[in-house]
Amino acid sequence: MEITEILFYVLASLTVLSALLMVFSKNPVHSILYLIITFFCISGHYVLMNAQFLAVVNVIVYAGAIMVLFLFVVMLMNLNSEKISFGRPAKFLAASLVSILFIALTVQLVLGNSEAAQQQITMGEGDFGLIQNLGKVLYSDYVLTFELSSILFISAMIGAVILSKKDEELTE
Repeated sequence: MEITEILFYVLASLTVLSALLMVFSKNPVHSILYLIITFFCISGHYVLMNAQFLAVVNVIVYAGAIMVLFLFVVMLMNLNSEKISFGRPAKFLAASLVSILFIALTVQLVLGNSEAAQQQITMGEGDFGLIQNLGKVLYSDYVLTFELSSILFISAMIGAVILSKKDEELTE
């Protein structure tokens, strides 16, 4: 057994364990922290597949920015003081059916296409997900689109600053 296989199984077990703890945790803050652990484990899987850019983006965007936003919202809403329930049994039944459907699809994908998946994705080999290749494509084939998106983002930041100003500051 290679080190990448051992690392894969360790990361996979940690991912499943933290995802289950996230779902079954009664405390919403603990659920968010378990979700952050899940995102870090998924980033580890991206590194194993030689997709470093996706791993870094996953950590920065999801585990960093979005989960901090979720944590602030939960803390501001003070969800710890309320009892959280599913409500009607029909909602619980619908959620259970959707979960069973996703599990069945995942099992079918894993068992049905195992040889094709092994040929398409090789762990630690190839240069498909490297940042160098992404940079070459962005600055050669998509340079106009890349620059237009940067102008859009700077315009959105300026607009957010202007909208956040008070009316008294704008009139002076």
